[in-house]
Amino acid sequence: MNGAMAASSHRILLGPLVAAIDQGTSSTRFLVFNSKTAELLSHHQVEIKQSFPKEGWVEEDPKEILQSVYECMERTCEKLTQLNIDISNIKAIGVTNQRETTLIWDKETGEPLYNAIVWLDLRTQSTVERLINQTPGRNKNHLKHKTGLPISTYFSAVKLRWLMDNVDEVRDAVVSHRAMFGTVDSWLIWCLTGGTSGGVHCTDVTNASRTMLFNIHTMDWDPELCKYFGVPMEILPRVRSCSEIYGLMKISSSLKSGALSGIPISGCLGDQSAALVGQMCFQDGQAKNTYGTGCFMLRNTGVKPVMSDHGLLTTVAYKLGRDAPACYALEGSVAIAGAVVRWLQDNLGIIDSSDELEKLAASVGTSYGCYFVPAFSGLYAPYWEPSARGIICGLTQFTNKRHLAFAALEAVCFQTREILDAMNQDSGIPLTQLQVDGGMTSNKLLMQLQADILCIPVVKPSMPETTALGAAMAAGAAEGVSMWSLNPEDLSEVTSEKFEPQINPQESEFRYARWKKAVQRSMNWETTEPLSTGNGPQ
Repeated sequence: MNGAMAASSHRILLGPLVAAIDQGTSSTRFLVFNSKTAELLSHHQVEIKQSFPKEGWVEEDPKEILQSVYECMERTCEKLTQLNIDISNIKAIGVTNQRETTLIWDKETGEPLYNAIVWLDLRTQSTVERLINQTPGRNKNHLKHKTGLPISTYFSAVKLRWLMDNVDEVRDAVVSHRAMFGTVDSWLIWCLTGGTSGGVHCTDVTNASRTMLFNIHTMDWDPELCKYFGVPMEILPRVRSCSEIYGLMKISSSLKSGALSGIPISGCLGDQSAALVGQMCFQDGQAKNTYGTGCFMLRNTGVKPVMSDHGLLTTVAYKLGRDAPACYALEGSVAIAGAVVRWLQDNLGIIDSSDELEKLAASVGTSYGCYFVPAFSGLYAPYWEPSARGIICGLTQFTNKRHLAFAALEAVCFQTREILDAMNQDSGIPLTQLQVDGGMTSNKLLMQLQADILCIPVVKPSMPETTALGAAMAAGAAEGVSMWSLNPEDLSEVTSEKFEPQINPQESEFRYARWKKAVQRSMNWETTEPLSTGNGPQ
C-alpha cells in the first residue's frame, strides 16, 4: 500500500516530463526525466547486436535499431503506468545517438539498402588511403580547415563512398533519386515522424559535423566537400539546430506508447555533445569524459572553433536553438574502452559479466608489468594511426587472467591520459579535475585508477545517464516547448562522487611511460604494402 500511496502523492509533485531516446553502439535506452528537477523517473534498455561479417567490419541492422527504440518506449510507458505516472505528462522527446554510423535507405519503400556501417568499422581503410594519396603531400589533414577532422575510416563520408562504390542497391537508388543518407539520428527521426508518409529527413549540427561533408564555419553542407567525396547533395538530410521542433511522433494507437503520438521531437545531439550538455559544461574550458563503447573527452571552446596541434578533433559542441550561437569543442576520441570488456567476455570468455572484471582486477591490484593496447580499430586520438592493431605485452610465466583484466582497465585510463595531455597542450590551461560519465563509471576501481593515472581528481555525477539528460534538456528547452530552462541559475544542483589520486606521481609517470612504449609497438602492423622478405632483424 505504502508504495502506491507514495506514488500517487508523488504524482502531484511532478512537473512536465521530458523523454530521451539514447541510441548507443551497444544498446538503446528510453528515459523519462522530470524537467523541474532533472530526476530520472523511469527507463528501459535493450542490447543491440553487432555483426562482424569480415575482419574489421562492424555492422548493425537498421530495423533492429528502430525496433529497439519502439520496445524501449513501450516498456518505459508500462513502467510509468505502474508508478502511477501519467504518460501524457511527457511534453517533448530528445534524440541522442552513436555518431558517424552510416545508413542509407529507400525513401519510397522506407527499407534500408544495407546494414548500418558502425563508426568503428575498418573496411574503408583502402578508400581512406586512396583519398589521402590523392591529396597534395599525402596529407590526412587536407580537409581539416573546413571539417576539423582528419581523413579517417571513422567518419561517415568515407563509409558512404564505400557503399556507393560497392553496393549495387545503393548505387541504383542514388542514380534513380530514391536514396536517403543519414546518421542514426536521421534514420530514427525520419521513421518516428512518419517514414514514407511525411517523415522528416533532418539531422543536427553536431551529427552533421562528424560526416566530413559539413563545413564547421558556414555551419552547412559544403559543396566542395561533397564533390571531393562524390556525394550528391540531394541525399543529405536538412541540418537543424540541436534544440527546435523537428516534427511530431507518430505511433500506433494500439500500443501503450501510442500515448506519445503527437509529442514533438525537439532535441537532437550526437551522444558526446549530449553528454557535454548533460554535464552542464556550458563554459569555455569545461570538459567531460564519457566511458562507453569508446571513450570521448570533449572540452568546450566557446563560440570559436579551435584547431588542435596535438591530434584532437574540432567539432560542433551544440547549438541550442535556431538563432542561438554554435559552440565548439576539442575532442579526443578513443575507439575502444567498454568494448574491451565485451571482448574479454565474448571473445576470450575470461569473464561472464562486466561486473566480474572489476572483481577479477581488484583481486590482484596490479597488472604486474602487463600492458594491453586495445587498438582493435587502429589508434584514434592523438595518433590517428589506422595501421595499428591490438597488442598485449610484458607477459611472463607469472601473468594470469587477473593481470590481463587489470591491464584492460589501465588501458582505458592510459588512453584518457593521452587525450588529457593533448588537450592541456592545445589549450595551455591544464584541467584541475575531470568530470566523467558513461556505463563504465560504475566501476569504482576504474575511477580510482583513472584519478591515479591522471594525477587529478575524477568527479562522477550520481545520476550516470548524462547523455540522455543532455538530449532531454535540449528537447525541453526548445522554442514551442520551453519547459526546461538552461540558464545557469536555473540548473539543478548535481550530487557527485569524487575520486582523489592515491599513488605517488612518480609511479604513475613510470607506468605511463611504459604504456607509451607499448603503443609504439602496436603501430604499423596492418600495412597494405607487400611485405618484404628475408631482411632479418631490423
